[in-house]
Amino acid sequence: MSNSMYFLLAAATLVAGYFIYGTIVEKVFGADPNRPTPATTKADGVDFVKMSTPRIWLIQLLNIAGLGPVFGPILGALYGPSCLLWIVFGSIFAGAVHDYFAGMLSLRYGGTNVPNIVGYNLGAPFKHFMRVFAVILLILVGVVFVTGPALLLAKLSPSWMNYTFWLALIFAYYFLATIMPIDKIIGRLYPIFGAILLIMAAGISIMLFVKGYEFYPAAQWVNQHPGNLPMWPLMFITIACGAVSGFHATQSPLMARCITSERGGRPVFYGTMIAEGLIGLVWATVGMTFYKTPELLSAALAAGGPGNVVSEASYALMGPIGGVLAILGVVVLPVTSGDTAFRAARLTLAEMMRYSQIERVKRLSIAIPLFVIGLALSQINFNIIWRYFGWANQTLAAIVLWAGAAYLYKKGRFHWIASIPAAFMTAATVTYICYEKAMGFGIPIDISNYIGIAVAITAYVAFLLLGKRPVSEEYKEAV
Repeated sequence: MSNSMYFLLAAATLVAGYFIYGTIVEKVFGADPNRPTPATTKADGVDFVKMSTPRIWLIQLLNIAGLGPVFGPILGALYGPSCLLWIVFGSIFAGAVHDYFAGMLSLRYGGTNVPNIVGYNLGAPFKHFMRVFAVILLILVGVVFVTGPALLLAKLSPSWMNYTFWLALIFAYYFLATIMPIDKIIGRLYPIFGAILLIMAAGISIMLFVKGYEFYPAAQWVNQHPGNLPMWPLMFITIACGAVSGFHATQSPLMARCITSERGGRPVFYGTMIAEGLIGLVWATVGMTFYKTPELLSAALAAGGPGNVVSEASYALMGPIGGVLAILGVVVLPVTSGDTAFRAARLTLAEMMRYSQIERVKRLSIAIPLFVIGLALSQINFNIIWRYFGWANQTLAAIVLWAGAAYLYKKGRFHWIASIPAAFMTAATVTYICYEKAMGFGIPIDISNYIGIAVAITAYVAFLLLGKRPVSEEYKEAV
């Protein structure tokens, strides 16, 4: 079997995962098409607005698909073909499950944000922690997703349209998208952008075949990282949104406020993560196919980071016009996640303060300080921001998976679909923060592994002992 067949098999497995495992997850959760949704019971013309499932699907894809499914898999390709396995099976059994529970629990709890989702299921201390953690993560995401596209656009533009110009322009767009009703900008532009994104990802894939590239020419089932960095846990943190992402839990409530039936949950929440996995699969494949060895990919990254890889591969595969369009397709990803990151931060803060967001002046009173902080953080080195985002992102994913597992456990349902990936991600994130030298504790990798596994086992035992216990009266009322 030629190596190109492995790519097709991986893509087919992701699609099959949606139809088979996605159906299992939906049945375990117990989606009820007759249950009223917040779009109906709380309609306000600003955040709670009815929209069709296909429209919501495209919006949700762009909400969750930031730089992660492009930059993350490109960096993950340095480790070799093992990254393909994580993208495929991580998306099916962890990422899509995480996204489904984040969206459906928000739907069940009246469109609430992630701190309450976690608090209702894991208790008040987790809710208070998540209020701070989620807002910090959302601001980091907004900053990461303004600097990344600004750098890419500056490369395509005349000299006077430099990085600062694009930074200011994107921030201005973010501000408008954050305060305007969701159907005025996001609801109108995102379906168009979503279609462009899918066409460009398909175009890159097709051109690898048309131009006769040998797929994965140097692939070996060993750690191929040129810097000899440990695959576990770094690859599982680096690929981030290409397999599982806590950021998605902050975005899913935006669409939970617009869905008109719980039957829309599987395509909108589970399905868009599978689509993001397909995008991640494409760019990991580019990293291991367009660049014939990990050393060549590493050199391209050293010359200009993942953005340079996107630029070189897009022009070579798609030609001058197609290359520009492909790059713009990639730019759309972070821009259409950065705006909803700030929007979600506004809504999370408003929910914490019980502050109505129907009046424009009240939206502005929260949005303006958020953007002042974001603008200040945008002056910090991109790589530093990305490093903190990566760990915080996967830590949030673990917490939300535990919340989903607790929801099922309390109801006597098959909680393992959420608790096993929750334990796995707990081990990965704890090991990473113990090992990481720049932002973590710098503990040797062997000891870090033992600590990560011990914490994950402890968390699992605590979950089995305490998970069925009611956590608050609020939970009972929400359910």
